[in-house]
Amino acid sequence: MHDWYQIPALILTTLLLPAFGHLYWRSRDTRALLWFFALFFSALRMFLLYPTGQWDFSVGPHPWLAAAGQASALLSSGLFLGSLSPLRFRLGKVEILYVIPFTLPLVAFAIFAFGFFKGESPHGAAFLLFPCLGMIAVVAGMRWGLAKNTLPTWIGSVVCLVFGGVALWFCFRHDPYWALTIAESGNHVVAALLVWFVFRRFSSGVVLSTLGFLLWALPVIFLVPQVSTDPLVRLSLVRLITMAQVVTAIGLILLVLENELSLNRAIGDREHRARKELEAYTGLVLSRRRVEDFDRQANDVCKTVVDHSRFAQCALILMHHSGVYRLAGASGLDPATEKALDSLAARISVDGFLAVETAKQAIESHTQVQTQILDLEQWLSPGDDLRRLHFTSALAIPLLGRAATEGALLFTGMRNAAEPLRADDLLPIEMLAARLQAVRSQTTMMEKLIESEKFAGLGQLAGTVTQQLNNPLTVILGYASLIEETPNLGDHERRGIEAILSEARHMRTTLESLSRVARSPSGARAAISVAELLSDLEKLHRAEFLQRSIELRLDISPAVPRVLCHAQQLRQAVLHCLQFAMEAVDHGDHTADRLVRMEARADAGRVQITVSHSGPGFFSPERAFDPYLPPQSIGVETAGLGLSLCATILRDNNGNASARNLEPQGAAIVLELQAA
Repeated sequence: MHDWYQIPALILTTLLLPAFGHLYWRSRDTRALLWFFALFFSALRMFLLYPTGQWDFSVGPHPWLAAAGQASALLSSGLFLGSLSPLRFRLGKVEILYVIPFTLPLVAFAIFAFGFFKGESPHGAAFLLFPCLGMIAVVAGMRWGLAKNTLPTWIGSVVCLVFGGVALWFCFRHDPYWALTIAESGNHVVAALLVWFVFRRFSSGVVLSTLGFLLWALPVIFLVPQVSTDPLVRLSLVRLITMAQVVTAIGLILLVLENELSLNRAIGDREHRARKELEAYTGLVLSRRRVEDFDRQANDVCKTVVDHSRFAQCALILMHHSGVYRLAGASGLDPATEKALDSLAARISVDGFLAVETAKQAIESHTQVQTQILDLEQWLSPGDDLRRLHFTSALAIPLLGRAATEGALLFTGMRNAAEPLRADDLLPIEMLAARLQAVRSQTTMMEKLIESEKFAGLGQLAGTVTQQLNNPLTVILGYASLIEETPNLGDHERRGIEAILSEARHMRTTLESLSRVARSPSGARAAISVAELLSDLEKLHRAEFLQRSIELRLDISPAVPRVLCHAQQLRQAVLHCLQFAMEAVDHGDHTADRLVRMEARADAGRVQITVSHSGPGFFSPERAFDPYLPPQSIGVETAGLGLSLCATILRDNNGNASARNLEPQGAAIVLELQAA
């Protein structure tokens, strides 16, 4: 007697297959694709074995159809297990899913038992084939169950032992049909448990899927004689098992939809959090008056990051005006870590720091993320406190300037570590870092613009002073020369006239210097040899240094290129620096070394002339060239306009002048010019 009840179940299962295909097309979820194939093989098994009309897998006149149906049933249950527990093991250099060595022996069992041997267990040596295949599947299942899994190891091991042992017992009883039926039922029981432990929620999808797999595993009840001998109970149970496949398919569809809804909800929550985080960063009022004022806000910036991001610790490293990195601010770090991090920052080389070509991206699959994984081990010294404090790496966003990395925003201590790091966790902080760099660069440019305006005003002032004093000075020199030619002058009067002429000529030289600074350089620039210029200055002024008991050293790197500038102006600028260095050494500690050094180096198409001394350092190196500050504000009293004129000369020759303090004592002035 045929049971036509399986036809609606087959039709419903077939109609649900396009739904899984559509869900996979939308979500690109591999699990949904595996469920599609699992239900496809389940429907194929129902179609191939439908003519029997009963659950018994009778061979009938077409043994290979029965073998294909049995193999489809085992493939279906194996795909369900593989989708819910995609664990792997390594074999040499290859990683293999556990589901493969577990399912393939069962499929081979079905093909040999129902295809080759037509449902009858062979005798003799061929009989050992089925226990061996069954043993391979049991061992693979036990190893799979003992692996680290969402399912507790003891549950997986117990289920595998129970169902695997019963299936092997039927193998030795020469009953391959029940051996495969027990194996399939065990797979469905494990699938039901995995659904509950993987998704860990009480929802309609989880309940229907779990219930469907458990009902799908009911063929083992046919082993009870009272069930197998009662036609009505047997028929009802067959219909229940057949309908369980439809229930399972509906439950899995609901699971996919629930996962998609949960994913959309999580994305919405992350977008809301990112929006609130961006609002907090936008609310930061960053100072644009001076770079020092901007850097003092580093603690507020770090605290805002800690309060509104996923990271509990944040630090901001910025390049100091002395050319080294310093810890500008931090939040969430203890004082010991801050002190050790500040000490480490000073040891970081500016060259190549957080360079793009050596960067290790925080999220390798996302090319738009600029956050890098910064390994601090390369700068740690033996016994460094950071190693003891377990602060040896952090995520870093570089603050990229025109010539070098001007700083970095470091953060670590990710909250909710179980949730993976995503791009939307980093993008708001990267936007904040970009804003910090933009504001700091703009502030630096504004300071340079103000400084340029000061120098322009200085030039106008110098021109006006020169014009106003030049004519009276000419009169003084003329009348003093006439008086000097008077024949009956006494020695006392003659010495007075000589003093007047000497000081007037000195004033004339100063006015000529101011006049050269005030007017734009005339004529074309020429390629000047830095080595010859510094050597000449060293020879001309060595006597003056010896008179003051100051050691003068000259260090010129080999093959320093020529520079494109006006020779007289460059000579005057270096001379200003030498005079400043001599004054600084004279005002310094007389017990220390009295040393002035002139150096010349070439770097990337630029030539640097450095004049350093062992005297006191600058109070504010960044304002050393400010013409409106009193001399005491730059650390030493200098004669004349000094360093302000030096900076003006360099600017007129497309160069740059900077100042920095040296450790442990001393200061340096760096004149940088374009190589010819």
